[in-house]
Amino acid sequence: MAYDPTRQQADAVDTAIESVSALSEDSRRRMFAFVRRAGHAVTRDEAAASVGISRKLAAFHLDKLVDVGLLRARYATPGGIRKVGRRPKVYEPTDTQITVSIPDRRHELLADLLLDAVLTEGADESAAQAAVRTAEHRGRWMGEAAREETRPGRLGLERGLTVCERLLEQYGYEPVRETPTRLRLRNCPFHPLAAKAPDLVCGMNQAFLSGYLNGLQVSGVQAVLAPEPGECCVRLVPSGTDGDDHMARDR
Repeated sequence: MAYDPTRQQADAVDTAIESVSALSEDSRRRMFAFVRRAGHAVTRDEAAASVGISRKLAAFHLDKLVDVGLLRARYATPGGIRKVGRRPKVYEPTDTQITVSIPDRRHELLADLLLDAVLTEGADESAAQAAVRTAEHRGRWMGEAAREETRPGRLGLERGLTVCERLLEQYGYEPVRETPTRLRLRNCPFHPLAAKAPDLVCGMNQAFLSGYLNGLQVSGVQAVLAPEPGECCVRLVPSGTDGDDHMARDR
């Protein structure tokens, strides 16, 4: 199956929400903290004693943490001392990191793009130019992956925006179809970093979305800079227009 960054990011959000929900129970959260600090694989008896509950209830909570990917379980002999009978189940923390943000933020994507820009900066380009180039390349690659996965066929203006609306929702842009030929993005996934360096971050954002449109092979649509307070700085409008002019014609 083709790599699908849209599905991967959506799954990551779902996993984070499930993980946070699992930690909402007090005993479960305290046991999770105990396992992370223990420095060794923890038995059910140890976990139960750490929060003062029964072994059976501790087993339920520990296995729930395994289900959501926060812990991993295996059978082992604590301390290396072999005893008669079945080896006990022990628990260890995984490397899972939980990040939940409302509205959605994608600072890790921005950081990854900037790191790529630093590593690939050419002698004939500035750091900002390298960042914009990297963003366009990444967007195009992600658009190509989305097209390979969804196989949408020919994408003209209105149908192309419909497909973009669904896919960009997964990236945290909160798209709104204001008119049949105009897509507004209510959320900036790179806020508040965009406010600190608007020329750089907004330029990268526009390049990323332009590359995405190219990779997805959407014709008749372009990503233009049309900043609004509290919203994404980019809008998707018909080719050859800008955001403000197109709004006037739609009215």
